Amino acid sequence: MASSVMHRSSSDGGSSSGWSDAAAAVAVAAEERAGWEVRPSGMVVQAREEGAAGGAPPRPPPPEIRVRVKYGGARHEVAVSPIATFGQLKKLLAARTGLQPADQQLTYRGRARSNSEYLDACGVKNKSKLVLDEDPASLERRYIERQKNAKIESANRAIGAIALEVDKLADQVTSIEKSISRGNKVAEVQITTLIELLMRHAVKLESIPAVGGSSSQKNIQAKRVQKCVETLDVLKVSNARLQAVVVTTKWETFDAPATTQWELFD
Repeated sequence: MASSVMHRSSSDGGSSSGWSDAAAAVAVAAEERAGWEVRPSGMVVQAREEGAAGGAPPRPPPPEIRVRVKYGGARHEVAVSPIATFGQLKKLLAARTGLQPADQQLTYRGRARSNSEYLDACGVKNKSKLVLDEDPASLERRYIERQKNAKIESANRAIGAIALEVDKLADQVTSIEKSISRGNKVAEVQITTLIELLMRHAVKLESIPAVGGSSSQKNIQAKRVQKCVETLDVLKVSNARLQAVVVTTKWETFDAPATTQWELFD
């Protein structure tokens, strides 16, 4: 593809370039990219043009360049196509640094570059130096994620402690239920005390924030407490209908033994 350069006439009959050096560089880079397309995988292939002659030989890709990337105390040298984007360069760096492309920020000539910018259009060439940092937005996201995970862990611990106490109280409810079903009356204070303890745990559960997976565990324990309280309410009514069993002992009485009169002799 032939390149065209615009000129304008000067006042003294000469000619001077109508483009600045920077604009000319961008134009040349754009021209070099013309006829090429970069696949999502990062491979550079010749673009298919409508009406192109079927027998035209394929255009060879431009030679790769090697760029130097500083990341913390490490330095990496990466081979990349000059017509690739910064986003594609981030994918290559992810394998070396372990930092995901979405978490990367590439800086060249003092400016953070976007994923859609082309290396050659920004002046990147062989042996160019770039700086890789973790994206500030990514740092903020990770901080928020850590805070969220800490809250979930704290909530799970609190719910777990309540679950152990509810297990003990549920065993007592089962014991009272068996006793009443056999017709044995229990002290009403036992039932009311259990209800009070269960309601205290219900209040504690309400105070725990529902975050992440702890929400479902919180609901499970709340339903357990509610079921135990409802069972005790029913048992309280049944227990009131039972008569207290009074055990009496019948004692057998005996007559006083006869006394013998003894005669005394001097």
